[in-house]
Amino acid sequence: MTDYYQSKEMNWDAGHRLWPLPNLPWVMKQTWNDLLFAHFPVRFDVLRKLVPEVFPLDTYDGMCWIGVVPFHMTSIRLRGLPPVPGTDKFPELNVRTYVTIDGKPGVYFFSLDAKNLLAVKVARTFYHLPYIHAQMKVEKHGDVIGYESRRKSGDAQFIADYRPVSEPYFAKQGSFDEWLVERYCLYTLNGRGIPLRCDILHHPWLLQNAESEIKVNTMLSSLGFSIENDKPILHYSKKIEVRMWPLVKVFEN
Repeated sequence: MTDYYQSKEMNWDAGHRLWPLPNLPWVMKQTWNDLLFAHFPVRFDVLRKLVPEVFPLDTYDGMCWIGVVPFHMTSIRLRGLPPVPGTDKFPELNVRTYVTIDGKPGVYFFSLDAKNLLAVKVARTFYHLPYIHAQMKVEKHGDVIGYESRRKSGDAQFIADYRPVSEPYFAKQGSFDEWLVERYCLYTLNGRGIPLRCDILHHPWLLQNAESEIKVNTMLSSLGFSIENDKPILHYSKKIEVRMWPLVKVFEN
């Protein structure tokens, strides 16, 4: 696995994306580490009430899916600038679902909990994303990641131990795994309700099957979700480098 990451580190080929990147320079670079994808099935009619109508929901075999995704970020920096100490690494926990507009499959976030308060304020202001300040801790013991997130306001918490349990693999084309993770943009609304898209670039996800002891998870119940099955589908990914582009309008005038 180490050889893969070393060999791909400087190769930013975008040929695996389904559409071209914007004709704009990327603005931010990050590395995401030790990700757990915990996915729960949710009925379309339940989810439709919670996602803005402008975003068409994606389904797989007739079911929508919500992901709870804990990880920690490192090497965060703006283009042309060195990392800023104190803001260049911190844990993050996303709650997300999946939408597609004009053939561009992407992610819609219900919440993004982060430990760094400055990052929370910046992301809410400039990327119009629902970042929330949380007390978070990540510890690694061998191949087991211990993750704790407790929101500063409210009762949303996530406490779990997780680890990979298979050899690394790339999702097969057309598979459920590919449908879940191979999405190269996020969608959001600005303060005036205008839908925006942020394009991202990274290599295809190198996944592993995972197991997890989820001790506390109120991330979904705090949002009012009705979950069809309390046993999630789990995937792990060790590391991926990401570049982000500026927000652009989804629908041009």
